[in-house]
Amino acid sequence: MTWKASTDTARLVARFPLVAATLLAGACVAVLLLTGQPAVAQWIASAYAVVVAVFRSISMVAGLLHGRLGIDLLAVAAIGSTVAVGEYVASLIIVLMLTGGEALEVFAQGRATKELRALLDRSPRRAHRETPGRPPEEIPVEDVVPGDMLLVRPAETVPVDGILSSDAGTFDEAALTGESLPVERVKGESLLSGSVNGADAVRMVATATAAESQYSQIVALVQEAAASRAPMVRMADRYAVPFTVFAFALAGLAWFFSQDPARFAQVLVVATPCPLLIAAPVAFLAGTSRAAHAGIIIKNAGTLERLSRVRTAVFDKTGTLTTGHPTLLQVQVHEGAGGMMSEDRLLQLAASAEQYSSHVLAGSVIEAAAARGLELVPAENASEHATDGVSAKCGRYTVVVGKPAFVSSRTSGFEAATLVSGQLGIYIGVDGRFVGALIMSDPLRANAVETLAALMRLGVTETVLLTGDASSTAGHIAAEAGISRFVAGCLPGDKVQVVASLSARPVMMVGDGVNDAPVLAAADVGIAMGAKGATAASESADVVLMLDDLSKVATAVTIGQHTIRVARTSIWTGIVLSIALMVAASFGVVPAVSGALLQELVDLATILNALRALGGSRPDGESRIASSAINSAPAPHPVRSSGRERS
Repeated sequence: MTWKASTDTARLVARFPLVAATLLAGACVAVLLLTGQPAVAQWIASAYAVVVAVFRSISMVAGLLHGRLGIDLLAVAAIGSTVAVGEYVASLIIVLMLTGGEALEVFAQGRATKELRALLDRSPRRAHRETPGRPPEEIPVEDVVPGDMLLVRPAETVPVDGILSSDAGTFDEAALTGESLPVERVKGESLLSGSVNGADAVRMVATATAAESQYSQIVALVQEAAASRAPMVRMADRYAVPFTVFAFALAGLAWFFSQDPARFAQVLVVATPCPLLIAAPVAFLAGTSRAAHAGIIIKNAGTLERLSRVRTAVFDKTGTLTTGHPTLLQVQVHEGAGGMMSEDRLLQLAASAEQYSSHVLAGSVIEAAAARGLELVPAENASEHATDGVSAKCGRYTVVVGKPAFVSSRTSGFEAATLVSGQLGIYIGVDGRFVGALIMSDPLRANAVETLAALMRLGVTETVLLTGDASSTAGHIAAEAGISRFVAGCLPGDKVQVVASLSARPVMMVGDGVNDAPVLAAADVGIAMGAKGATAASESADVVLMLDDLSKVATAVTIGQHTIRVARTSIWTGIVLSIALMVAASFGVVPAVSGALLQELVDLATILNALRALGGSRPDGESRIASSAINSAPAPHPVRSSGRERS
């Protein structure tokens, strides 16, 4: 135990040598004072303080060249003035405050970035590659290439993205999504690097290298956010300029009216604005870390501030407000199709044309055909027309599937289906003739209403639904969710124009991160829902929700507001307390030594307050929404990127 304590002490001394040297100097001064040698004590303390002040002057000049006026200038002036008036104990305390403040900042930043460090600690480092006829070989994860067969042992981390080749497996994806419940995967489903295998060993086929895998992308995004500077942090830097001017002016006036040079030193002792320049960055790091823990990747610190002020929330419909997993209700065969088309034949041809589409509805059509045991026909010359539909040569038939306008322009005898609110139609043409429609329903997410209500409580004044669906379907979903306005029949360009025209800003746009890329980029805050794989690194979104959970939108806004509230409180608390101490010191109420100790307490209290951004209360039902999402969310299913919306 003694050896461990000495090792830890040596490590701390090596990490913070100036703090250790200052404490040693302080101990020497204390011994000299106790042994009745005040003159030697003053000489040692003053000499040490002056040496530190000279070195700090070098960093002060560098800070001035970069526009950072504040801490170094005031600290150097405070050290020099206290040495000049013989307040050598106060000089040592200021040096300790300066060097200890940096150590405290390192500690605070370490606490604030604990989730990032946890991400780094969990990064996969080794993989077990299987080669026919040989036992599994342990290799560095960087050596894995797509196509490698990998063995993942119980409780091991999935090393790279891949496809499960075992019959089934259970995985903990909490590090990726914030979801505490394990998920079950079956053969052929995707596995994400960073997820933790359950109790049984499984085999998987790698589909990406380590650098291109999900986990590495998440770590890179969080590191980028931690390195960015929020507008409020830059604003805190600017506060240092008037603060410094005020401190010198007040110190000069105190000296002038009292005719006591010690007053000048006493004011500067309590004027170092460490809380001003440290508290805001710590708060933003803590907020970003808290978001990462909840499965919310915020790409830059400025986004946190915009999230806190969001006034308009705009939503895509399919896969965002709705489950994104439509179900087939009915197959309607058009009378004009004659006897050439049965329900099964129509569904089979539609699914055959859709098998090369990336749209979420295409997956639902294919699943409906599979449920009826229909075998897909090989398709040739398949072409997807963005936002409209697909066309393909399926066997001896030319098939078109999609929106009414798309199909009607390519067929004769078109008739729109009669849809009940909440239903949508997928129309089919064969060899230039309209043959029928698939009536589908994409229900509202179970937690959509509660999420919208939470956003209103958080200060969102306007909600908008943008969709390519028909007006009746859009109106039904908007009314059911409690959205105040909807715009139907939108193409991607139309969505961008609508967002640009909104007056209540900042505007937050929530979509799937692929087909909504233009409007996500156009919004003040773009949020990509349930993004996986390459989508996580999309440049279009400012926020990536790793879990396909709508309630995370309200959670992101809550974290943004809490972070800004904590940062602002920390900044102004530091300013107010420092000004109050300066005023008191100008009247001679606060001696130099007492002032230095009080300023140290102000630094400590303000920075610890900034760490509240790591957690704190969950206002406006955040925990209630999250709980509801877990209990009522639909069963996981593969997320398909949406290339268009259809009515």
